[in-house]
Amino acid sequence: MNDDELYKRFLGGDSGAYDSLMLKYGDELLLYLKGFLYSWEDAEDLMIETFARILSARPRIREGGFKAYLFRTGHNLMARYYRRGRRREDFSLEELESEPAAECNIDEELWKDEKKRILIKCMNRLPAEMREALWLVYFENMNYKDAARITHKTVKKIDNLLARGKVLLRGELAGEGVTDAY
Repeated sequence: MNDDELYKRFLGGDSGAYDSLMLKYGDELLLYLKGFLYSWEDAEDLMIETFARILSARPRIREGGFKAYLFRTGHNLMARYYRRGRRREDFSLEELESEPAAECNIDEELWKDEKKRILIKCMNRLPAEMREALWLVYFENMNYKDAARITHKTVKKIDNLLARGKVLLRGELAGEGVTDAY
């Protein structure tokens, strides 16, 4: 069942549909928020508050726009959190670890972990705007329009941030000895 159908079912009173949406996007939103916040607890609080606002407000969401609406709400709550002076400057990708598959070779897993470590290190050197744009488009698979809506920027600005961010990231990766980044 797609997001639109789940959201319509939720609006119709099906709490299981809401739970499905929360299970589907909770971890992604949590990782996104954690990248800007100091602690997992703060990120979890904002993630829960984001879903709670949707639960209580029951907003009209354009077709195909649930994920973008969810992330924009989270972004707005995070901005309010920033204005209150509680923030962390680094956008961290530290927790992108995944469970190794049983049949995987240990060397392959170690190499994957090393590549993640290098990527995190290089991403953290980029300006926050670029990190956020790269994260939303490449890690969350959002289109430019949705990323622009979430960050309160224009599509052109997102395009520029991505273009410059990819160039800077390639340079940072090259400095770490990664020459085959695409």
